[in-house]
Amino acid sequence: MDRQQQLLRMAQQLSAATAASDWNALAELNTLMASSLPAMAAQGKWTPADRAALAALRQLHGEAVRKAEAASAELGKHLQHMSTHKEGWMAYALDNEFAGTEA
Repeated sequence: MDRQQQLLRMAQQLSAATAASDWNALAELNTLMASSLPAMAAQGKWTPADRAALAALRQLHGEAVRKAEAASAELGKHLQHMSTHKEGWMAYALDNEFAGTEA
């Protein structure tokens, strides 16, 4: 398989994993790209088609990074909210537990 095809296949997989918020697949693809791209570069001069496919992969990678950062920020907010309201939820849970034992 030539470089252009490899790059386009990785771009396709990256796009699908990003759309599905498949963080495990994105991590695997990131590792694959980190090892594959230097090996591809060592094969010699990039053709214009290779460069176009590489540019598309770079753009999709940027989109994946932005989506992961946004999801991480959202998760951080959620965890902060949970931590802030932890005492209230514990009191509510205890109240419900004790309410179930009253007869």
